[in-house]
Amino acid sequence: MELNTLTSSSLPQTKTAALAVGVFTDGILSSAADIIDQASEGAIKAVLKSEFKAAPTTHLVLRNLPGVSAERVVLIGLGKQDAYKASVHADAERTFANYCAKASLREGVSTLAAIECPDSTLSSRAKALAMAAGDATYHYDATLSKKDENPAPKLRKLSLWTDRAQSEEAKAGLREGQAIANGMALTRLLGDLPGNICTPTYLGDTAKQLAEQFNSLQVEVLNQQEIEALGMGSFLSVARGSDEPPVFIVLKHTPSAQNASKGKQDKTAPLVLVGKGLTFDSGGISIKPAKGMDEMKYDMCGAATVLGTLRAVAELDLNREVIGVIASCENMPSGTANKPGDVVTSMSGQTIEILNTDAEGRLVLCDALTYAERFKPAAVIDIATLTGACVVALGHVNTGLFASDDTLAQQLVQAGKQVHDPAWHMPMDDAYQKQLKSRFADIANIGGPSAGAITAACFLSRFTKAYPWAHLDIAGTAWHSGGDNKGASGRPVPLLVQYLIGQAAS
Repeated sequence: MELNTLTSSSLPQTKTAALAVGVFTDGILSSAADIIDQASEGAIKAVLKSEFKAAPTTHLVLRNLPGVSAERVVLIGLGKQDAYKASVHADAERTFANYCAKASLREGVSTLAAIECPDSTLSSRAKALAMAAGDATYHYDATLSKKDENPAPKLRKLSLWTDRAQSEEAKAGLREGQAIANGMALTRLLGDLPGNICTPTYLGDTAKQLAEQFNSLQVEVLNQQEIEALGMGSFLSVARGSDEPPVFIVLKHTPSAQNASKGKQDKTAPLVLVGKGLTFDSGGISIKPAKGMDEMKYDMCGAATVLGTLRAVAELDLNREVIGVIASCENMPSGTANKPGDVVTSMSGQTIEILNTDAEGRLVLCDALTYAERFKPAAVIDIATLTGACVVALGHVNTGLFASDDTLAQQLVQAGKQVHDPAWHMPMDDAYQKQLKSRFADIANIGGPSAGAITAACFLSRFTKAYPWAHLDIAGTAWHSGGDNKGASGRPVPLLVQYLIGQAAS
């Protein structure tokens, strides 16, 4: 996808397959829409009176307007002018990009970012355009035999209309947005691939490919013997139920010498992302119901998020050391699988009573969180499709956010708001810890039916005492279930990349 700025002062003479202009309810036009309306002798105002109410996420296509060179003028509904804000703009860009993709257009021009709103900058609005373009053009056909029956969108170029004085700010936003979109596309592809293809080994190979593609990335993929040498008894207890070998991935971004020379990041502790990489989760001996079990291929979306985020970080060459850590395996029932009542020893030395083998993500993550200590990190953020309880609590809108550090939590919440990838800060009071008490080990791996997402976070917190830590439970936001929209969402790549951009700039 080619993204650029268009600084031509003559909007009516702009030649394009589709020109997006914003209109508000009650017949109020954006400045770009007003320019086109005057050039076309009132064509826009005429349709606003009769057939277009300009509600958010709606559009109307006008073709061959007199005095306008664009083949189509696409009116994008923005709702009430006094309620216009950044999230409405992001939806508007998505509406236009989706139209262009579905209409099989190769290019288009959007004027929407030129409309100011109180809670955004031109850079952030340009970023929204780039992310919308990435979302509209993501196309899965990796396992289709006849790809031409489900053709990929033809959209190859979107331009942002702005004045010349603001062109550089817009370009910066487009660059960041495109990197986020590319990271999301990788995350979505890995999530959408079936579990017989996207195995732990496949994730390790993907990390190696990223390191070959970007000079700032270095990778290490540990095999089962090397994982055993580290004493990761909790992680390996989950892996031993499957014939697929586990892997432990460490992917490190080091700013280029040129970039690092601009600051003092060589003396700054790294930021570490830890991803849950269950490439398929049957539940193990505590097996899941058959209905919907196919979606447990998405139980590696935490790992996919780490890889997508590191891809974006490397593309931007952020001036901050970022390390991705992924523990990946399958959770399968077999003669060697964990059994309810088993006790295992984690890398930290803490013993864990396994009361439910389907609460395996925390058994994998706890050893990865202990491993992260060796980097002496400034902060560690784990990302995991961890609990159905989080879906019950927050649905599919907000990612669940738990943290040992309020400042870190606030930074993540704010980053999510900036890129319309929201998270909600959940409680994690010490009083919840008592639900994890075990008679036969230091800790039980479940805390009963109440507050399941919170007790899962409390479990993880016992392995994170050495650093500021946050946990993102993405069980409700990592993928869409059922229907034509079924598939990975790419969240929370935008939230994490925006957070890291902020940390690199600070």
